[in-house]
Amino acid sequence: MTVTDEIRTRLMAAFEPRELEVVDDSESHRGHAGFQEGGESHFNVRIRASAFQGQSRVARHRAVHKALGDIVPRIHALALDIDT
Repeated sequence: MTVTDEIRTRLMAAFEPRELEVVDDSESHRGHAGFQEGGESHFNVRIRASAFQGQSRVARHRAVHKALGDIVPRIHALALDIDT
């Protein structure tokens, strides 16, 4: 399973989002810090779920990081766009 698939699977299970987009943006970082051949080092995630209702921006980010667990230390960058 790719890291992209792992991210998608864990976020779907944790938040049951109505919208989820996981983009491996690694290639656009070629030559920059953290780039690894084959990708799966830089990700953009857009998630919309009612589970985030009433949470601060920081709380939402913490919830996503918790749901991703051991994936976070394996990647270099994770850009999050989180809303209800």
